[in-house]
Amino acid sequence: MATDLANSSIFARSFWDGLLNPTSLSLGRAILSILVVAETLVSFFWIYTLSSLGEGYALIAAVPYFYLIISYFSLFIFYQFKRFEYFTFTQLVMLLVMPFFMQWIIGGFEASSGVAIWAILSPVGALMILGTRQSTPWFLLFVGLAFLSWKLNNYFAINAMPIPNGVKDAFFLMNITGTAAILYGVLRFFQVQKERIMHSLEIEQARSEQLLLNILPAPIAQRLKDYDMRIADHYESVTVMFADLINFTHMSDKMSPTQLIDLLSQIFLRFDQLADKYQVEKIKTIGDAYMVVSGAPIVCDNHAHRMIEMALDMQVALKELSESTGINLSMRIGINTGPVVAGVIGSSKFSYDLWGDTVNMASRMEETSLPNSIQVTQETQQLLAHDYVFSSRKAVEVKGKGMLDTFILLGRAA
Repeated sequence: MATDLANSSIFARSFWDGLLNPTSLSLGRAILSILVVAETLVSFFWIYTLSSLGEGYALIAAVPYFYLIISYFSLFIFYQFKRFEYFTFTQLVMLLVMPFFMQWIIGGFEASSGVAIWAILSPVGALMILGTRQSTPWFLLFVGLAFLSWKLNNYFAINAMPIPNGVKDAFFLMNITGTAAILYGVLRFFQVQKERIMHSLEIEQARSEQLLLNILPAPIAQRLKDYDMRIADHYESVTVMFADLINFTHMSDKMSPTQLIDLLSQIFLRFDQLADKYQVEKIKTIGDAYMVVSGAPIVCDNHAHRMIEMALDMQVALKELSESTGINLSMRIGINTGPVVAGVIGSSKFSYDLWGDTVNMASRMEETSLPNSIQVTQETQQLLAHDYVFSSRKAVEVKGKGMLDTFILLGRAA
């Protein structure tokens, strides 16, 4: 009795582990547990039915007895030494051989009501537990034993034990409905776990998709998924913006790390929302600097207008944050328009970036801009001159370029 309880407890743990934690190993254990429990119950039915026919049927009843002994012994070995592969092999052999032995001893197909059909549980169990490749030999063994039973059926029938018709009918009903019920139950269990795994996979794919879109522009992410691993595109005209917080390093010395990160998160969250609003592409943040491009990777004709509108709204957002936090926040913004090369660098940690003189000049515009001002190059000003008002800055010293005339945005035209 203690062994039976231990056996049931292990089977129960294997089943619920497979149900709640659907890994390959736990699913295999759960499915094998179902098969073994079902075959054990059937064995008790066979023992009870055959034993009730008299002492002459003791040899037939000994076959399911033998199965139960081997099953409990192999389970003990598995439990003690954690040899699940040994337990699986033993159970698959017993599931395959025992029904055929039962059929041969009883007297062939007709006398046993085709009890050998239970052996199909062995290759089916092997398919679900071991996989397609390792299950093939088990199915071939089943076919071989079925062929052998067919060839020797006349010999077995000559030595058949007399079985009452009522018992034959009961065996026939048990063989048909029992195997069908177990196969359906196991396949249903397997399908439920498969659906759970597929649902979890869909969720993880959605998370991965969102994570990829948080790192890369949607068109670039799609090209990477299509195995376009060398992405380098040339754009004739885009608008690039750099924004940098003024004296933020000095302010950060007076903040705790948590306060610093929280403040930057609030600022860049507002900027990210504006980037989505104007359909421009955030390239990266570098410390307290923010870089955006308009017109790449999705080409558009009004890239300069989108960028300047975003810059104006960024100033409004920063002013609102200053009022709500009580921290005096200010920034410089620099914008330039021109050709760039854009692409993806890295093989494990991807990064979408821009290269070219246009990018360098936009950075210089930010560096030389006035506090709380939006400074643009002549190329950008020419695209916006009809819709916005600018003041000219003469002879601004730009690193690597010398003295240049730039423009400060005053606002929208009337």
